[in-house]
Amino acid sequence: MRNLKGTYVHRGDAARRRSRLRRAALAIGFFGALALLIESRSTEVALADGVPQGSAFSFVRNSDEIRELRSELDAKRGELDIANALVARAELIFRYSSEYRIAANITEIIHDVSVSEGIDPELTFRLIRVESNFNPRAVSPVGALGLAQLMPGTARYFKPGVTREELFDPATNVRIGLRYLRTLLNENNGDLRTALLVYNRGPVAVRRAISEGVDPANGYETIVTRGYTGNGLLE
Repeated sequence: MRNLKGTYVHRGDAARRRSRLRRAALAIGFFGALALLIESRSTEVALADGVPQGSAFSFVRNSDEIRELRSELDAKRGELDIANALVARAELIFRYSSEYRIAANITEIIHDVSVSEGIDPELTFRLIRVESNFNPRAVSPVGALGLAQLMPGTARYFKPGVTREELFDPATNVRIGLRYLRTLLNENNGDLRTALLVYNRGPVAVRRAISEGVDPANGYETIVTRGYTGNGLLE
């Protein structure tokens, strides 16, 4: 059997182990905080009321006390939810960085902009791989720029005044590209295949082909979505 030490698979196993340990630590921390909170409440109220410590109900004095305790517990649960969300994000960024073999900073930008624009990050990574192979300085023969390969005229429609150099900024480029893609999805009633074809070929070429009874497909949409089962949007 092949020795996987040092490979992406091996590093992925290590990351999953670290993830499980982090999740366990978060859970232990939450219940530890819960126990400390109850113990603290018990001590405070017992001292105030002269109730012997150790009584099973010494920390419950009245309904206000219960509501306050519940509020504090809800806050702790909220902190745990945030921590879990951060762990899940880190796991996804590590996975995409490993899968596409790209730098973590570029991975973070693509993931976070996708989420903020409501586009499935899985689709975004697929699209950018085909468009620019994750090269922020990519320039096509027809003048499309950056990660998402935007034509300057299209980019200025979504961000008036944006300069050529600004389109080489990864966050700016991906954000404009995804807003364009989302607009195409809306215009085509959620038809991801057609939206991708328009993104790649332009609206004029696709409309002309359809009006002439010709399938506008050129293989681009198949390459982007091979094995993809989503609709392009975040649930």
